[in-house]
Amino acid sequence: MSKMKTKSSVKKRFTLTATGKVKAGVGNKRHMLTAKTNKMKLQNRGTFVLRKQDGDTVKQWMPYGAAR
Repeated sequence: MSKMKTKSSVKKRFTLTATGKVKAGVGNKRHMLTAKTNKMKLQNRGTFVLRKQDGDTVKQWMPYGAAR
């Protein structure tokens, strides 16, 4: 039987934690930063952990785990 395909966009955007949760980058931090408040820019640093329902969906798209 052939291997299942992993969605390339998911490989690039998400990683798995050691406990199996899905980490993602925060949005709204790439361009037009002058129009955003300092509070918003501070809070959008780093990554965050997805909710369980969203994490389960992402895990279906990467059947063999995160490639990184």
